[in-house]
Amino acid sequence: MKKTILDDGSYPYLTEGAELVGEPGIPALLDIDNTQVPKGLVPFEKAKRTSNKRQYVHFYMHDKYFARVLTATDKYVDLLKEFDGVITPDCTMLAGQAPCIQQTNTYFNRAVGFYLQKQGIPVIANIRWSDEESFKYCFLGVPKNGIVSISTHGCLRSKRDKELFRIGTKEMIKVLEPTDILVHGYMPDEVFGEFYSQARFHRYPSLFEQTHKKEGIE
Repeated sequence: MKKTILDDGSYPYLTEGAELVGEPGIPALLDIDNTQVPKGLVPFEKAKRTSNKRQYVHFYMHDKYFARVLTATDKYVDLLKEFDGVITPDCTMLAGQAPCIQQTNTYFNRAVGFYLQKQGIPVIANIRWSDEESFKYCFLGVPKNGIVSISTHGCLRSKRDKELFRIGTKEMIKVLEPTDILVHGYMPDEVFGEFYSQARFHRYPSLFEQTHKKEGIE
């Protein structure tokens, strides 16, 4: 994809035609009813090697393993089109991290998703937050009453982590009113139990679980 003469690092081709919402100007995903609850999830790093294409590709891994998708999204369209759909990139957001960085990561989450939607790929929004301050922007640009995805992988290590995840899940349900919530990783009742009547939950084991076959919290 040809870059503009002034390269601002935001890859503007990703959001051409997108509605920018909220104070940070987060690209809004298209409200298209072309997604389904995935039959399975496959990590992006294994997408080229798997023969099972009846899955959604996810990015629940260290950012370095999918950074190239953010900076050269157009190069991966043909690969991603082979699958049932894609879950938007899980760009890291951490409590205490500068808000501008978290907003940028939210921007790329939605920008990549919007671009892939325009290429005809079914896209499910991954929702990522850090602490209560991130609630001001982390849900922006996601259509209500649809399917959303979250990951607990590496996010439930401490009591505070679990409480932040519970609070974030509660706020996500309040703001987005999803019909279905995909959960990548463990689903402890102490975090999710109070929400089971508010949406349909679908759990998918993380690669760590599948590899190590251990009980516990990641």
